[in-house]
Amino acid sequence: MTRRTWSLRLFEALLPIAAVLLAFAIGAVLLLALGENPLEAYWTLISGAFGSVAGLAATLTKMTPLILVGLGIVISFRGGVINIGGEGQLIIGALGATAFALAFSSWPGWLLLPLTLIMGALAGAFWGGIAGSLKAWLNVNEILSTVMLNSIALLLVNWLLRGPLLDPAQKAAGTNIPQTAAIPESTWLPRLIPRTQLHAGLLLALVLAVLVYFLLWRTTLGYRIRTVGLNPSAARYAGIPVPFYVALSLVLGGAFAGLAGAVEVMGLHHRMLEGLSGGYGFSGIVAALFGKLHPIGLIPASFFFGGLLVGADKMQRAIQVPSALITVINGMVVMFVVASDLYVRRAKRRYSAEAMSSIGESAAPPAAGDGTAAELVP
Repeated sequence: MTRRTWSLRLFEALLPIAAVLLAFAIGAVLLLALGENPLEAYWTLISGAFGSVAGLAATLTKMTPLILVGLGIVISFRGGVINIGGEGQLIIGALGATAFALAFSSWPGWLLLPLTLIMGALAGAFWGGIAGSLKAWLNVNEILSTVMLNSIALLLVNWLLRGPLLDPAQKAAGTNIPQTAAIPESTWLPRLIPRTQLHAGLLLALVLAVLVYFLLWRTTLGYRIRTVGLNPSAARYAGIPVPFYVALSLVLGGAFAGLAGAVEVMGLHHRMLEGLSGGYGFSGIVAALFGKLHPIGLIPASFFFGGLLVGADKMQRAIQVPSALITVINGMVVMFVVASDLYVRRAKRRYSAEAMSSIGESAAPPAAGDGTAAELVP
């Protein structure tokens, strides 16, 4: 590599850090406007998320669904579809896992536990497949369809939790709290640290992150998904059935989001209830973008944003700072990361154009980010 290429790579690697620092700087201005000390607020956030075993365990617990939802986002975006439906897919996955565990509660745990996880993933895959089929064969905008499916999923679950799936104990007590009965203990994911909520779903998420990396960059299936995402016309010319892989991208994206819902039920709440998603369907998009849409980069990104969620709660309790401020910071991080990514892509194109003019078009390297083979390597 030339010195300029290394400079571009280093600049690209440092941009997410710069985006976070800039977002926190703007957040400090907002804190000053609220009459709070930014240093005290940020120290409370950091210590709450990483300053104790309980805080670190809570951060890792929040990190788990972010990784799983983010993996689905990575696959979808790499396949050229913008999946905004992680929230609905997670809810449907949690619903499918809960309904299955309750329906077959008499089955042995060694069989019921893995099948419950699979049913959650299948339910999410089905929900993602609806938007994927509409996009692939009817050319329906996937942003609109996934957003609308989020609302449908939320309304469906709210109705079920107040009707057919309402906990019989709630009916008997007359409280009617919208939640299902508890799933069998044989389907509960084991805790990794006693007296904390950290469960084995984290290990599952980390293993799947590695597997998704191998899927996308070490298999023919993954190569075709990325090719369709980078340049559908070239993929079609090469004989790749583009509609199938477009739909498959959203099916796989939905499967991982649905698995996140199942893990939340089996590892944390042990029943389906209102507000179970916790906004992970949208936060997973933030983590995936911050991780450069790479399964391995998603891991530290999810850890960071999981810490933000935990620290925001501590900050709100300790110094009465609105936790919505963290939502603002998350939004600014996404905006700055996306803007910096566009800048890097344009810089690479300029570098490629200059190289082509200096050494000839036939020897010029392909420009990354414009749908060429340079984007097909990790």
